[in-house]
Amino acid sequence: MKIVFMGTPEFAAGALEALIKAGHEIVAVVTQPDRPKGRSKELLAPPVKVCALEHGIPVMQPIKIKKPEAVAELKRYPADIYIVAAFGQILSQEILDIPRFGCLCIHASLLPKYRGASPIQHVIIDGEEKTGVTIMQMDAGIDTGDMLYKKEVEIAPDDNYETLHDKLKLLGGQAIVEALPLLEAGKLIPQKQDDSASCYASIIEKTMGEIDFSRSAVAIDRLIRGMTPWPSAYTFYKGKQLKIWKAVPETGEEITEGKPGEILRVDKEAVTVAAGEGSLKILELQLEGKKRMTAHDFLLGVRMVPGDMLGNFSQA
Repeated sequence: MKIVFMGTPEFAAGALEALIKAGHEIVAVVTQPDRPKGRSKELLAPPVKVCALEHGIPVMQPIKIKKPEAVAELKRYPADIYIVAAFGQILSQEILDIPRFGCLCIHASLLPKYRGASPIQHVIIDGEEKTGVTIMQMDAGIDTGDMLYKKEVEIAPDDNYETLHDKLKLLGGQAIVEALPLLEAGKLIPQKQDDSASCYASIIEKTMGEIDFSRSAVAIDRLIRGMTPWPSAYTFYKGKQLKIWKAVPETGEEITEGKPGEILRVDKEAVTVAAGEGSLKILELQLEGKKRMTAHDFLLGVRMVPGDMLGNFSQA
């Protein structure tokens, strides 16, 4: 098959690499424009562009793919199918109608649940036990097209956004490589999505990472894992932001009572904090202006004692 591939981040680059290795002809890649990164504001190419250039594939980077000049350029690359993975722009019906097999999307959830921009983080935060990828026939809606092919993976108790993303990146590549010959042979049966079973995975904002210690320790742990490594979960200690990178919830009968956010115990390995239900053993953390550290190393330079509070009501 001749393919135009549309995608931007690492998740999409994994699928592009898998298609190339499987021997498919990628006639062009469409990705987002280079963006400034870091303090230097140096322009950085999207991972999909980097992958394409390594393989000598032509690259398009339209600001808006719907514009007539972008559509005209797209039509210069005859393709049987367009494959889309985390592209970041909505395709017009005109574009969807160009290739004979239409446009397929590699979506990082088991549709119809978790439509939208940030499904990987939301499944962790919501406490799902499994997730996966769905190969979907795109229509004019947002993640509403017919489902064609799925692959599942369990969410491990210690999975965070980074580790689950990497699992799904590999799974997405496997799924699209398996699905294409079935599609060409007419063996994929489109399945309508049940809109009543859907939920929307909204874009993750930094403010969503603030920890509410009145919630259960289990829910806080899920938030931390869903926000790691970006944008990170955080609280405050004595007026300074404190990022929490790794923690373990405690829910047994041995839990010491305390107000939500109150430090219960401090030892060489962890800082244990009371939650609305259970407590949280903090294993890795980072105080504003400092590096990410284990609790052991952190406590060598910062004095924390039982009775101290974490949160916006922290002691000044």
